[in-house]
This record gives sequence, structure tokens and C-alpha cells, in this order.
Amino acid sequence: MRILGIDPGLARVGYGVIDTSGGQQRMLDCGIIRTEPGYSEGDRMVVIASDLRQLIRAWRPELAAVEKFFFYRSSTTISVVQARGVVMMTLARFKVPVVEFPPMQIKLALAGFGHAEKDEVLEAVMRELNLTDPPRPDDAADALAVALTGWFQR
Repeated sequence: MRILGIDPGLARVGYGVIDTSGGQQRMLDCGIIRTEPGYSEGDRMVVIASDLRQLIRAWRPELAAVEKFFFYRSSTTISVVQARGVVMMTLARFKVPVVEFPPMQIKLALAGFGHAEKDEVLEAVMRELNLTDPPRPDDAADALAVALTGWFQR
């Protein structure tokens, strides 16, 4: 199964693509969709949708795993939620089934406990995908963790 993991954001949307055929998980691709801070929010949403469409067309995921937004007080909360909405809409347009996970569930699935530190989750991602070097940037590594959670929780 090919799974696209998404770590939503406005400035950077992390993505990770894994393949689970043959009983092993392997990373196919990871990176970020970057938007320019000088652009309007609307233009940034267009960039996210456009780049995500390209990823979906290139990798043809059978499942998307998206991190659920964890609400807290921040000046960027609304923008991040809107960017996540663009991600969800784009996935729906391509009829990609979606599963969603809050950060605590991702940490639990990867590191064994919901309050794991970021480096513990990263180590688990590297172990599960048999990587010698950590995926970069952090948003891409987070997206791979989301994709793996999608596989483990199916």
C-alpha cells in the first residue's frame, strides 16, 4: 500500500510517501511544500493545493494520513487550520481515503507513549523505514511519522 503522510502548515506542509508492499515499510519520497511569507494567504493556499496535486499525481497514494490540528492559542492557528482544509479538499478531489491522527496518537504509535520527545519519534521513523540518515527537514520527518501511523493503525 502506498501512503501519503501530511503534516499541515501554512509556511511549510511536510509530506512523506511510504510503500508497505512486501511486508516492509520503505520511504519513497519526503519533503515540504513551501509557501512564501510575502504572498497573500489565498495565494499560499493555491500553492499548497497545486503542489499537493502534483504529489498525488506522481505517487498515486492509496491512503493519506493527516495530522489532526492540535488547538492552542497562537496567532497562526486560523491560517494553519485553513491550510489543512485545503489539504483535505485536495485529497477529497482525488478520492484519496483519509485517516487523521492527533500528535499524541502518532507519538504513541511510533515511540510507544503519547508524550514522546521529537527525537524519540524520529529514531522510530528511521528504524521503521531502515534509514541511515534522518529525513529533513523536520516537517518531512513528521509527515513520515504520520504515514507510518496510518499504516500501523489501519
